[in-house]
Amino acid sequence: MGKKKLTEQQKKQQRRKKQARRRRRRKILIFVELVILLVLGVGVYAASKWDLLNVNPIDRENVMMNEEVAGNKELKAYTNIALFGIDSRDESLGDGNRSDTIMVASINNKTKEIKMVSVYRDTYLLIPKEDSTYDKTNLGYFYGGPELAINELNRNLDLDITDYVSVNFSALIDTIDALGGIDIEITEKECFYINGYMTETAVITGKEKVELYESGLVHLNGMQATAFCRIRYVPTVNGANDDYGRTERQRVVISKIAEKAKEADLATLNKVVDEVLPNISTSLTAGEILGLLSGIAKYELVDSAGFPFEKVGMGMGSKGDCVVPVDLEYNVEELHRFLFGAEDYTVSGVVKEISDRIIEVSGQKHTKVETDGVN
Repeated sequence: MGKKKLTEQQKKQQRRKKQARRRRRRKILIFVELVILLVLGVGVYAASKWDLLNVNPIDRENVMMNEEVAGNKELKAYTNIALFGIDSRDESLGDGNRSDTIMVASINNKTKEIKMVSVYRDTYLLIPKEDSTYDKTNLGYFYGGPELAINELNRNLDLDITDYVSVNFSALIDTIDALGGIDIEITEKECFYINGYMTETAVITGKEKVELYESGLVHLNGMQATAFCRIRYVPTVNGANDDYGRTERQRVVISKIAEKAKEADLATLNKVVDEVLPNISTSLTAGEILGLLSGIAKYELVDSAGFPFEKVGMGMGSKGDCVVPVDLEYNVEELHRFLFGAEDYTVSGVVKEISDRIIEVSGQKHTKVETDGVN
């Protein structure tokens, strides 16, 4: 049977997707460069700095993995680490906080290639706590901290994550101020919302709020830039809205921080590190981190993406507006193809069961359509 030809509209959509993937790849690459800069700064002052890091190991006996995943030899060739950006109101990094950013970094142990996937925080998935429920992904961290959040990723996505890194977004304020602020293009509506979000942020952090009265290319201090990261109710300059828009703004801020960090001297970087490390919690020890960094020259970020790949925004009753996978089984197959090159991946029985349940309550099921090979 011949392949269906794409319409002009479908071709345009695919071109836009390719352009978006290229933008995401560059923004994530900039983020990795920033982390490298900060880690190198830590290396210079290692003797006095590692004690600032909050090391909180995960009890491996409590880590959930689907049976088919635990015995998957292909996955053993990769190191998968969960990355969480925490919306903390009291500078804590454990449960009781929602994870505004959820990412999976997958490292090919042989080639040192890195792929990263952002899981949209409002994605409707199973939260595998004692009274298992379906809800927005970021509630996993809220109910059970990094341990439950890891189990949520493993159960829903057929992964084998055992380690995490969590960062408190309140550290953005001091980091940006230490670098002297950043320049960002903002709209009039974004300016209005920055002032609104700063009111709450000032109460939470006890830091001074400086009102904004201009749009265009504006120099933002740490408080203003952090408020910019939180906006979700107006479109970005690129037209992204809701959670997608907030994620885009966060990446813009990260890229601007990276640009300033590249130009900073060691004294400034040292000041940044002093602000950042106390706001990081990880299951990795200093020795394990240094072990990963020993081959840093060989690491290469080759691609990044958002999950779910196919999705729809819709109301899910009492859970509110969610990002619903269309459907989870298909999206997990695509995830394993993207991260691990698994062309014919078959999801576990657990993922199939979760997928069927989401289809039942949402009515959203994926229908595969053959294309002419355009990606």
